[in-house]
This record gives sequence, C-alpha cells and structure tokens, in this order.
Amino acid sequence: MLDGPTHRFFPLRSLERFASQIESELPDVFLASADDIPAMMEIERQSSTAAHWTSEQYRAIFESAAPRRLAWIVRDVEAVGFLVARAFDLDREWEIENIAISNSSQRKGYGSRLLSELTTTASSEDATLIFLEVRDSNLKARAFYEKHLFREFGKRTGYYSGPSEDAILYRLLVP
Repeated sequence: MLDGPTHRFFPLRSLERFASQIESELPDVFLASADDIPAMMEIERQSSTAAHWTSEQYRAIFESAAPRRLAWIVRDVEAVGFLVARAFDLDREWEIENIAISNSSQRKGYGSRLLSELTTTASSEDATLIFLEVRDSNLKARAFYEKHLFREFGKRTGYYSGPSEDAILYRLLVP
C-alpha cells in the first residue's frame, strides 16, 4: 500500500517544455497569399460553422487597400486550416473574421497554432484587444475560445442569417 497521494505535480517549467515540444511537432504556420485562396475556400466549404465568403472577399484580404487584414495558413503536406483577422484603431485592436480547420484535421492543435500566430502578431504591434463574434449555438468554437482565455462580453441579437441566430461577442486582452 502506498502512503500519500498517488499522483505527481509537475513544475511549471516542465509543463512549458512539454507544451513547447508539442507545438514544435505541429506543422508550420505561414502568412497566406492570394495563391492560397482555392485551398482556403475548400477548407471553408467543409465547415458548416465557418464564414462562407466569395472568392472576391478572399481576394480583398490580399489587396493593399485599408482596412489592414492578415491571413495565416497551416500546412501539413497540404493546407489544413486558416485564420483571417482585421486590424482596427491603428492596429491596436484585431478582429478574427474567419477561422476554419479541415474536418479531418480538427482537434490536432492547428486552430491553437493559428490563434497563437495572431496573438503574437498583435502583441508585437502593441495591440490591446482581439475580438470576434461566434454563433450562439457553436458550442465547440465557444469552448475553444474560452480555453484560449477569450471572455464573453456581449451579444448581437439576430446577427446571423440562414438560420437567424444571435452572435456571442468574445474578447481577449492581449498580454
């Protein structure tokens, strides 16, 4: 019979090393280009919860006109996910406009990697806030954002159509 607790507590440094090791095993994230639009649209079409944009809306991401937008893509042999964000208020605030991971690649850390790229960019540019809207019924996305320390701060009644649904507003204070 063992005396005392049967589990171990790990020092924070060990957990940080473990997280870093896991992250280094994931595919790289790159800034997307207009050449990535077909792959982004294919990933988006697989997702019933992603914003469904036209090819013109995707092309607008890569035009130099304001507002400033950045898109990141994660590749594991082929593109498996992307994130599009728009900067506001002299780049002090960012809005996540679209994020999608291919069905076969979900729950593998790719969304977290994309979100990490955005928060790193926002932090390096002294941004103070990242925000987004998400369908009230999209419980997987809401749990994902809450896991990454986004906090609910409001609701837009009837914001979405097809079907009509409220948007829940989330924000993350950038460290």
